[in-house]
Amino acid sequence: MRILVTSPRVAPGLLTLEGWDALRAASLVLAPEEDPTVEAVRAAGIDVRVETLDGLTDAGADTVWIAPSGDVEWAHTLADSLLDRSANGADPAGEIEIVFGSYDLPGARLLDLVAVMDQLRVECPWTREQTHASLQQYLLEESYEVLDALDRGDTDELREELGDLLMQVVFHAAVAARPVDGADEDGWDIDDVAAGIVEKLVRRNPHVFGDGDAATADEVDAAWQRLKATEKQRTSVLDGVPPTLPALAYADKVVGRLQRDGDVPVPDGGTLGERLLALVLEARATGEDPEAALRRTVNALVP
Repeated sequence: MRILVTSPRVAPGLLTLEGWDALRAASLVLAPEEDPTVEAVRAAGIDVRVETLDGLTDAGADTVWIAPSGDVEWAHTLADSLLDRSANGADPAGEIEIVFGSYDLPGARLLDLVAVMDQLRVECPWTREQTHASLQQYLLEESYEVLDALDRGDTDELREELGDLLMQVVFHAAVAARPVDGADEDGWDIDDVAAGIVEKLVRRNPHVFGDGDAATADEVDAAWQRLKATEKQRTSVLDGVPPTLPALAYADKVVGRLQRDGDVPVPDGGTLGERLLALVLEARATGEDPEAALRRTVNALVP
């Protein structure tokens, strides 16, 4: 007897060859409830009977059960029940095999996150009232918590904090897709966000996805910057540098942009600001991030 397990994150009719072979070879196909997989199997011309184990008398060794979508625990519970019945002399099931009819692909759990956020946007009073503006503080806080986990080298916490930051991205997309009462629609959702970054990554990495010939990290970065400049058509080298960055990070970004057009002179150190800027130039010359370096040093003072 076989038990077919499928993923709720894969279209119901997209089963593995092993899954379809098991269904076609079965003399009886059973399922505990109606669900999209059952409908897809029926649409393929295979009869499926909705049944419970209690009172079942006509199941044989070549019977296939279709587990509720994604419910591996149900499949194992059924297998244990079948073995118990067989040991007690009822419904000899023979060997019991769990067959996976579909598997989650990498990134499949992102679909769960989108579904949960969509439900919260509809059913949760607090989530329903949020706007892009009201979420700003949380986006900033979560970003800094990610940086803190990175500085401390705590990879378990980093995973958790990245999840919180990812939630903010999905939250903003949900706000755009489902605006609060009276607000204008933004006209995009999480699929548009993902499509945009996929297109950008493919477009700006022709050495991987096209006929580019960049062979080193420096060549890749240079090609990226050239393509970015062509796409953005900015009137100033500083266009796109957010002035709301922390001061050291802002200085580092500005200096980096200016250095593309030539050397930036080292200040003579007359004022505190000039001495700080000189340190930023020193950090860039050695490949260090001044913002991160200062943050780590300050954190070392904290008991």
